Amino acid sequence: MLFSPAFFLPLRRLCLLACVALALAGCGKTDPKTALDAAVQQLQDNLEAKKTGDVMDQLHSSFQAGEGMDREWAKRTMSLMFMRYANIKILAVSRNSRIDSGSSQVGHTEAKVVVTGAQGVIPERAEPYAVTLQWRLDGSTWKLSELRWE
Repeated sequence: MLFSPAFFLPLRRLCLLACVALALAGCGKTDPKTALDAAVQQLQDNLEAKKTGDVMDQLHSSFQAGEGMDREWAKRTMSLMFMRYANIKILAVSRNSRIDSGSSQVGHTEAKVVVTGAQGVIPERAEPYAVTLQWRLDGSTWKLSELRWE
């Protein structure tokens, strides 16, 4: 026998400890700021993947953009852009999210982004924007309630 059973005892304990630590880590509540950052990243990923339905799921029922634009406007605009460009990329030059100091149910994201659209590899259009997003906690999910841009 190459190794005695006593050799494997510390290894078993280490594996058991690692499993317990992983299980406990999964049981903890998600930090609201971390969840908000994840929602922002998911929105970017869904837009780049042209997943209209998934983006719509991330919009709050009272979503507003600009002056009087709503969820229906968002859906139409996405559909047009997704048909026009085969490839859409969003480069976040800077991004900062925070939980509102007055209400833990409201989050804010400010970002400077460049949005590109292309039929092939080379972008046909690249537009820089300063965007402000307001999020509302809907149960345990952050939903985008307001979008402003310059």
